[in-house]
Amino acid sequence: MLIALCSVKGSPGVTTLAVALTMTWPHAESTRRLVAEVDPSGGDLAMRFGLPATPGLVSLAAAARRTRDPAVVWDHTQALPSGARVLVAPPGGTHARAALSTLATAPDGPLLPAVASDGDVVVFADCGRVDPGSPAEAIARRADALVLVTGTQGADLAHTAARLGELARWTPRSGLLLTGDGYPTVDVERELGVPAIGRLPHDPVTAATLTGHRQPLARRRGTNGGLARHAAALARTLAEPASPTASPPATMPAGVPGVPAQQVRRPGGVLISPPGLGPYPVSAPPHEIGPRHNGHQPSIAGKEPLA
Repeated sequence: MLIALCSVKGSPGVTTLAVALTMTWPHAESTRRLVAEVDPSGGDLAMRFGLPATPGLVSLAAAARRTRDPAVVWDHTQALPSGARVLVAPPGGTHARAALSTLATAPDGPLLPAVASDGDVVVFADCGRVDPGSPAEAIARRADALVLVTGTQGADLAHTAARLGELARWTPRSGLLLTGDGYPTVDVERELGVPAIGRLPHDPVTAATLTGHRQPLARRRGTNGGLARHAAALARTLAEPASPTASPPATMPAGVPGVPAQQVRRPGGVLISPPGLGPYPVSAPPHEIGPRHNGHQPSIAGKEPLA
């Protein structure tokens, strides 16, 4: 199974999510789990976990010129403390983009989707920010599922609205995952016209621990922002077999004018993109709200409503 994780604005935690999913994936002991850093701006995990820069994405790109055997991917991975493997990218965007472009433009396609086709393998492709023309797009389009990660401040949502319809058509299963503080979840869903598959809390201590940064005991004690628990729930959702695409139910909630419902929530929280979606206009970004909300607390009573 190949799961593409990406964003369209800023750094909402895509890499942290990829690592968290490998740690919380169901039946991890019988599944080969791989985090592949295919962010054209470069990778972070080698630095965070104290790993060498090679083997990794660059050495794989060189090897892929000599062989198209998908098994060669494993020769260029390294071990994470969780038992998962990681294909590290160099920290500089120049070398990462060049290596990724080599892999993405191979005549018979990138190697990662072939590796992920094995029944006991799950690959989490950390695509980073998928700007138009990103070489990671070739991998994301071949994914079994795509998770678009976004913050919930006004600028985040404006960028997400502009790309949401396009990205929803890349894969058979696509979902919108919210992170951090900002607009309440219900308002984001209403504004974008799609339901979210979840919301990761702002939990910097757990995030740092997951990605290799040891925290002082005093800082860890009493801190439980719920990131691992929410990641485990998302992992269970993604691990479920895809539901067959069906017509939207008659009770489907109405979207915002100008933002048609681009996805439909299915049992288990999976979002299935209806086939044949065309380009859609999007509404203007929401007005800024003064105090920030974490999305799990009520309400913006007394505040200016979203447009």
